[in-house]
Amino acid sequence: MEFDLTEDQRAFQDTARAFAAEHLAPHAARWDAGRIFPAEALRAAAALGFAGIYVPEALGGSGLTRLDAALIFEELAAADPSTAGFLTIHNMVAGMFARYASAEQQRRFLPKILTAEHFVSYCLTEPGSGSDAAALRTRAVASGNADYIVNGSKAFISGGGVADLYVTMLRTGDDTARGISCVVVEKGAEGLSFGQPENKLGWNSQPTALVNFENCRVPVANRLGAEGEGFRFAMAGLDGGRINIAACSLGGARACLEAALAYVKERRAFGRPLADFQALQFKLADMATELEAARLMVHRAAWALDGGAADATLRCAMAKRFATDLCFRICDEALQLHGGYGYIKDYQIERYLRDLRVHRILEGTNEIMRVIIARKLLEAV
Repeated sequence: MEFDLTEDQRAFQDTARAFAAEHLAPHAARWDAGRIFPAEALRAAAALGFAGIYVPEALGGSGLTRLDAALIFEELAAADPSTAGFLTIHNMVAGMFARYASAEQQRRFLPKILTAEHFVSYCLTEPGSGSDAAALRTRAVASGNADYIVNGSKAFISGGGVADLYVTMLRTGDDTARGISCVVVEKGAEGLSFGQPENKLGWNSQPTALVNFENCRVPVANRLGAEGEGFRFAMAGLDGGRINIAACSLGGARACLEAALAYVKERRAFGRPLADFQALQFKLADMATELEAARLMVHRAAWALDGGAADATLRCAMAKRFATDLCFRICDEALQLHGGYGYIKDYQIERYLRDLRVHRILEGTNEIMRVIIARKLLEAV
């Protein structure tokens, strides 16, 4: 594994950083306060290839790696973790179309996904099955040969109500993981409805809502893969999703560390800059060291996933657990270094703190990450 970035990686890292500075950072606080979905900014990101980062070039995507994506998402999240987080979901679904959709489905759906003319949501979690994803109850029953009739609900769906396509895991067979299939439900489908947007702690630039299916008619032609393959698709996407959300944590924590470094140089107490106090110097040193350790773990996991390593799932779980926990702590320490000002929205540290808190829950809670890590370790003994 090379620790130095390639020339190409530096180029798109710089592109992502410049885009974030121009299109995300000046507006992130307003989007957060007003719960505004930044559709045009997301489409501007798509114009740079950021809506299909690891979709092959032959299908219209950027054809980059998971490590490349981690670099991009860190830069975007340094300006706005919430908007960057939505883009990770959009990319995950785009990747599913690239891997599992038929050629006809790719022609129908991918072009508008890659330009973000159509936004996409991923519907796995249900009100009664969060970490236990295989226990989902939303069901599709065949109606003739052409349609499914879908009934059930999906909870905590990012983009719920604003997305154009809902890639949905549901049950077409028995009550095991082998009975789960994956279908694309298009906005406007008969029987598709949405709950009110959730009133959340963070991630406020994207709506999160209940997605309801009440005798919802979905064409069989909208099924990705064969019946019974949905759970495999869902699990295959989680390793990459964990790297992405960990990378967003890196960006948010880096922004908070940079803000703290600038603040302690300017703020004076007892006649001296805060930066002169050794206790605060030690705190900053720990924050920087932990951020670098987290970044190395995330990049190592991405490298393993790109290479198809046998231990990729273990490394992705480790990186997600470690990075999201430590990066939230870095944000908290940065807020503490700002004193009372850190608690005020004008300084924006509190926005990063609120946005990064959910990263410890998304893509499998960090408690579930520990379960996965322990199982992988015990399997190897």
